[in-house]
Amino acid sequence: MADVAKLAGVSRQTVSRVVNGQACVVEATRKKVLDAMDELGFYPSFAGRSLRGGHYGCIGLCMFDITRAGNVATVDGLTSAARACGYAVTLTEFDMSHPVRLKDVARKLAELPVDGMVFNTNRAIEDFEEFEPIAGLPTIIISVRPHAACTTIDSDQKGCSHLAVDYLMRHGHRAIRHIAGPRSSIAAAERAAGWRDALIAAGVDVVEPLVGDWTADSGYELGAKLAQDKDMTALYAGNDQMALGAIVALRDHGIRVPEDVSVVGVDDSLQGTVPHNRLTTIRFDMRERGKRTFDCFFAELLGEREVKHILLPGELVERSTVACVS
Repeated sequence: MADVAKLAGVSRQTVSRVVNGQACVVEATRKKVLDAMDELGFYPSFAGRSLRGGHYGCIGLCMFDITRAGNVATVDGLTSAARACGYAVTLTEFDMSHPVRLKDVARKLAELPVDGMVFNTNRAIEDFEEFEPIAGLPTIIISVRPHAACTTIDSDQKGCSHLAVDYLMRHGHRAIRHIAGPRSSIAAAERAAGWRDALIAAGVDVVEPLVGDWTADSGYELGAKLAQDKDMTALYAGNDQMALGAIVALRDHGIRVPEDVSVVGVDDSLQGTVPHNRLTTIRFDMRERGKRTFDCFFAELLGEREVKHILLPGELVERSTVACVS
């Protein structure tokens, strides 16, 4: 800073004011300081700023499978909200080579220049129940399960299944089958549990679901098996990809959708990628989930200490893959 001040012909205090974005510097002087910084290759110290202000202006985010559509939208929402508050996001993935422990991940994130952290835990976590956040670092967990010490937020996975099943029942369906996501997925387990609960509450027999892997290929394979089920009038798939695969399989076996079998998916991920998308589905606003997650973090950073459990409802998107039972 002394070198910048000398080259620009100003005081070190003026350089400090420019670096910290203070308004009490005339534009001509600000330009001289910025030009001197460029010439000397000087950039503000992240660590130095944190020592003076008490914050790094960065939040750590750790999640499984960054490439999945829902996670991409969540990151988009979180980073947009962070940017609006002058924050950056440090993003990393959980190491799946051994059981995931939040305590270990929190310790590693705490070594980075972050003011707090977010864990996106859509798979099993070994120490979820006993995890204690690090003092002074607000910690938010994206999870459908509540936590004693951390605010949790997620889409309402059971609720979306109730939406789907209730909608199918209003169209006269009772023999509603389910293709579930992989057993490693908490969301898949919650959606399957919601489907089961809705059927039991209505006094309808439950036929054990088939288990896929979220892909359209697995949906096709399981749809071919369900084509042999002569009682089925409706299919609720754990995501849109598997729903799409199942529809193709049913049609390949001479079963019309929706005239013979109605189909509902979850996530609305086909919209914008599959032309003339006709699938009725449950849409989650994953971008809003990311935004609300950052809002929870920022509230804690500002002193809020209330532990919350927030479930964001899904929205039924009616298209043309559901018909009334004839």
